[in-house]
Amino acid sequence: MKIVVCIKQVPDSADVKINPETNTLIREGVPSIINPFDMHAIEAGLQIRDKTGGDVAALTMGPPQAEGALREALSLGVNEAVLLSDRAFAGADTWATAYALAGAVKKLGADIILCGKQAIDGDTAQVGPEIAEFLDIPHVAYVRKIEEVKEGYIRVQRLMDEGYDIVESSLPVLLTVVKELNVPRMPSLKGKMAAKKAEIKKMNRDDIGIGEADLGLKGSPTQVKNIFAPEIKADRKMFEGSAEEQVKALVAEMRNIKCL
Repeated sequence: MKIVVCIKQVPDSADVKINPETNTLIREGVPSIINPFDMHAIEAGLQIRDKTGGDVAALTMGPPQAEGALREALSLGVNEAVLLSDRAFAGADTWATAYALAGAVKKLGADIILCGKQAIDGDTAQVGPEIAEFLDIPHVAYVRKIEEVKEGYIRVQRLMDEGYDIVESSLPVLLTVVKELNVPRMPSLKGKMAAKKAEIKKMNRDDIGIGEADLGLKGSPTQVKNIFAPEIKADRKMFEGSAEEQVKALVAEMRNIKCL
């Protein structure tokens, strides 16, 4: 069983900066962490491997500093770490990002591809399903439990608004997971020591065989045109007195502005 977990390094800071030319996040020099939802994807991959055998590879696309996220994944127990990095990837939207990652997955080969449901710096939840579409394989989003995995088959629970669906799929398949799935493990001291010395496989545009016109800003059908901070409104009122008095004053004010 070959499992590939797609992870993303995201800013671990509220003090993020935007490139004024590309309107994208400047990631170099910013403290970073593994996207929290991806930590659950890593744990899911390790649990499947422990039950069925095989290997788990962590894959990320980003600048050289993304090696840090891969070494953290190695410390948790993944077997292989792959960094997809090339200046041609700069400014990629979700489409171009998924296209590049799909190219890397093709080269690596995979029975199960795991992703967090979304990244906390973008919140689009698009990259995982787009990777599956580019690979022309089934995908299940918002997986809250993996019930069974065997040769060529998987059964999972998909989180819904009022419960869950049970979904069966053939392999290969891509799953995006939610935090209810598991509790990510902590790295061991032995794992941390091994991760420092481990080799990280490097891949670039030529390795995945994709033309520069299909990557980065050139290959992105969507682009951010403007970024701005929400306007802070100061027209607010504070009501004093007992809870009953405050409720009466609130109701009167809502009637005054015709909200009731």
